[in-house]
Amino acid sequence: MWLAWPRDGKQHERVMLGIPRRYSHFVFGVLQSGLTSLIAAGIASLPADGAMLFARHWMLSWLIAWAAMLPVVLLAAPAIRAFSLRLTREERGP
Repeated sequence: MWLAWPRDGKQHERVMLGIPRRYSHFVFGVLQSGLTSLIAAGIASLPADGAMLFARHWMLSWLIAWAAMLPVVLLAAPAIRAFSLRLTREERGP
């Protein structure tokens, strides 16, 4: 993920977040669980009447779903990755 800060008002310098690569599994889990729960909560909130009620219900549902899914994703991702590697094989050249 790149962040840009204006250096002189015209140019932007790209700065990488300083999270060490060894924590990439946790960063992946946070992003994946957040996005998945955001979409699922939005779909579940569609029957809400009115835009404000929908937004309130969606955000509350998302926070609850994310809190529930984050540990599941962090614990399940390594097992799912290992299983998917067992189900597939390396492609060989011609």
